[in-house]
Amino acid sequence: MNKRRQRVQFWRRATGVLAVTSFAALVLAGGASAQAPASPTTTPRQSAPAQVFLEALTWTELRDAIAGGATTALIPIGGTEQSGPAIALGKHNTRVRLLSGRIAQALGNAIVAPVVSVVPEGSIAPPSGHMRFAGTLTVPSSVFEGQIEAMVASLEAAGFRDIVLLGDHGGYQDELHRLAERLDRNGLPQGHRVFAPAAYFRAASQGYARLLRERGYRDDEIGSHAALADTSMQLAADPAMVRQDVLRTAPHLDASVGVYGGDPRRASAELGQLGLDLIVHDSVEAIRSDIALAHGKQAPR
Repeated sequence: MNKRRQRVQFWRRATGVLAVTSFAALVLAGGASAQAPASPTTTPRQSAPAQVFLEALTWTELRDAIAGGATTALIPIGGTEQSGPAIALGKHNTRVRLLSGRIAQALGNAIVAPVVSVVPEGSIAPPSGHMRFAGTLTVPSSVFEGQIEAMVASLEAAGFRDIVLLGDHGGYQDELHRLAERLDRNGLPQGHRVFAPAAYFRAASQGYARLLRERGYRDDEIGSHAALADTSMQLAADPAMVRQDVLRTAPHLDASVGVYGGDPRRASAELGQLGLDLIVHDSVEAIRSDIALAHGKQAPR
């Protein structure tokens, strides 16, 4: 009897183990109806809702969004260029996409077009400007303006009424303003407008520098390119694109390696967040005001 009882107990234990194993397999396969604890996921520090991005929508979803009032299109314009040895080449593209997503979310009726990622950066032969450093990509101004003009026409044909050019790079700001003015004068249907609000880049440069000075940072740290201001904003936008070990150990971070006018060593995501928030705030206010003025309405508050 003792041996029989031992065999019964063994099979009971084995059956229990099999049941637990089968249940676990179902949970792992997604087939169990019971609630299983969700595994933790890592999310970026900054994020924007996928539904505001044109590329994330089907054409019918986009058609319905426009019919439902999403009649503003944002064209984010970045650039693929060197930003010193501590920031990846896609800095402007990553940052303008993130900020455009946040701006679209705040506006409530906007869709973000794909990023224009190759912009005028200087001549190729002989190399000038950022083209002196490996990885920078450039196009002639005529190609750059032609691409944006074609994107504007495509978005207008889809039903967007107000199209906003948001440039993250300082080198083409004047071109964007001239292009917006020319498109407004020539050929857009009645009631359709193109804007290139100066507020975006003004906040990213002058406004953000002022905030940093108020917190005790010097101009010879803040800089104009790949220095404290630029690096801090990239740490807030996408820290994986910043080589923080280089910031700590590089023997020199100056114009010889593509860092202009400042020192990035004291950069931080916390400082960068100030700049990102200022860009979003000032851009949203400017876009609302520009659109309301263009259509003879009072800007919403």
